[in-house]
Amino acid sequence: MFAYPPVNYIEPVFRPPSEANSLILQVTNGCSWNNCTFCEMYTAPQKKFRPKSQSEIEEEIKRCSAALGNVRRIFLADGDAMALSFKRLKEILLAIRKYLPTVSRVSSYCLPRNLKNKSVEELAELHDLGLNLLYVGAESGNDFVLQAVEKGESFRTTADALIKIKQSGIKSSVMIINGLGGVTHSEQHAIDSARLANEVQPDYLATLVLYFQHTDQRLLESYPEFKMSSQRQLIEEMRIFISHLELKKTIFRSDHASNYLVLKGVLNKDKDKLLQMIEGALNQDSSIFLRSESLRGL
Repeated sequence: MFAYPPVNYIEPVFRPPSEANSLILQVTNGCSWNNCTFCEMYTAPQKKFRPKSQSEIEEEIKRCSAALGNVRRIFLADGDAMALSFKRLKEILLAIRKYLPTVSRVSSYCLPRNLKNKSVEELAELHDLGLNLLYVGAESGNDFVLQAVEKGESFRTTADALIKIKQSGIKSSVMIINGLGGVTHSEQHAIDSARLANEVQPDYLATLVLYFQHTDQRLLESYPEFKMSSQRQLIEEMRIFISHLELKKTIFRSDHASNYLVLKGVLNKDKDKLLQMIEGALNQDSSIFLRSESLRGL
């Protein structure tokens, strides 16, 4: 008899959309920073940050091996697995390799601050042990916006972390939040976010629209002048963002459930096509699909 579920989850558990078919291995609970005033993900009382012990993680990996068989992909949850030390991450990856040898990709969320005390050589070693992809929520490249939402990062700290990831051989997926600058700082948010992407040349780049399932009270307390952008203003912001991108070969996705306008392509190869779609949406071209508010529910 197997113990189900093999992993002792502390709900709620979040993952990137592209990890839908991955085994979610919860090696930490919550987020070690958890001060971003736009984020509702880890605010529940039971989501107080806590790393799991190595023995607990190894037992769960063993149970997954017995219960699930051939696992191809693993996502290390929660929001801050890379907050663990190099030594702890190495132990986890070695356990995955030992008990789940069919795994071909391990990924994780990553805060830029997580990498300050990890060298390129250490990250390269983690890459050699199977850590293939890090999801970095840059949110914005504009320092005013980052400070206003209490991200605890800057353009420079985010760029330096992403450059370190690239130098190690690990792939990066960068997230920008459309609308995070509000009406007042929309244009500069878009321009500086594009500038960040241009400097670091991520493997993947994605946008989602600022969305509150419950309340925006925390954001308004830290950013009193904030005013939510309209659908049209959000699309105009995307036009500015994409028009300023100068990327060599980055897979771009703007297809999160929060987005009104779904955009997909490889940048800069598909830049003109995406800008044409945006113009069509702004001109109310009936052939351009826009999600209704009801379809944007998360």
